[in-house]
Amino acid sequence: MNLATQYKAAAVKLGEAPSSPNRFPQRLLALHAIELYLDALLQAKGLDDEPIHNFHHDLGERARIAGAAGLVLRQRTLAHLATLSSAKEYLIVRYAPELTSMLSQMNRVMTTLEEVSRKVPKMVKATRPHK
Repeated sequence: MNLATQYKAAAVKLGEAPSSPNRFPQRLLALHAIELYLDALLQAKGLDDEPIHNFHHDLGERARIAGAAGLVLRQRTLAHLATLSSAKEYLIVRYAPELTSMLSQMNRVMTTLEEVSRKVPKMVKATRPHK
């Protein structure tokens, strides 16, 4: 969870910089933060590391399983997470920057990150045994 928070903070910080035509670093950080938040939730819910690693960068599948475990996200956010996966945005940012026209809007990515980062920590905290 701490690592996800650090990636989110870095993505937000890059978003504060003067606008540049290439938002790849910010996008990559945001996508990775979303992935880390969802992974933290799945681990807190008892899912083993191996199945999580087998999701590769499929945020839609992570969100589907997190939803089955009780995470409630807006329908628009769930649809966006599925689109991020089906459009292979993570892979485009990393390996095929010439396909930038296929990427979702950066503000949509940050909105998705914001919702996930608000809801997942609450759920993880509620999952931990109280002392």
